[in-house]
Amino acid sequence: MTAIRAALSFDAEHPDRPTDPGVEEQLLDRLAALDVRATFFIQGRWAEAYPETARRVVREGHLVGSHSFYHVRMPLLSAPGFDTDVRRAEAVVRSIVRVDPRPWFRLPFGTGSNRAAIHRRLAALGYRHVHWDVNAEEWRPSATARDVEEAIVAGVLERGDGAIVLLHAWPRIVPAAVERVVERLRDAGVELVGVDELAVEPEVDAVAG
Repeated sequence: MTAIRAALSFDAEHPDRPTDPGVEEQLLDRLAALDVRATFFIQGRWAEAYPETARRVVREGHLVGSHSFYHVRMPLLSAPGFDTDVRRAEAVVRSIVRVDPRPWFRLPFGTGSNRAAIHRRLAALGYRHVHWDVNAEEWRPSATARDVEEAIVAGVLERGDGAIVLLHAWPRIVPAAVERVVERLRDAGVELVGVDELAVEPEVDAVAG
């Protein structure tokens, strides 16, 4: 029987609402205890604000990609502004965590992921956007750890091999939800890997603009 592989990916960014301090550290604790290698898309401004946590992500073996510097909707930027944002994020990540985030990039909100011009701009800077197959929307104030668990497990099993899960590192329910997700996916025969172990390609339905 062919193994099913899936990737847990986390956008490490400034939260858009108040949250408990130390959630990212709790998440890293859970991932370490479960021996899971995940993928973190690091926002440049977040790395500047939390350099020790950003360094811990790398120290514990997780894959690092870029999540832009300002976390804006990238199609709203001019071409020079787009390049400046991406390059600044890269410089910060290189300086703080000592790794090159290329070629992995996640567009904030996924905005522009269906536009060929955005993919071309990223490619010119050495990146490719990593979209997702499963989105539990754990950032919603009404979401519970059980909601997130059920959505992720069902989504991964429905998608099958190569599923990429979108999560964020800051919601307080994430560490507990991740623990149950990992246990249930492993029980179902799913191997959890970094996105660099999957075939990641731009969305094929990207429009010309």
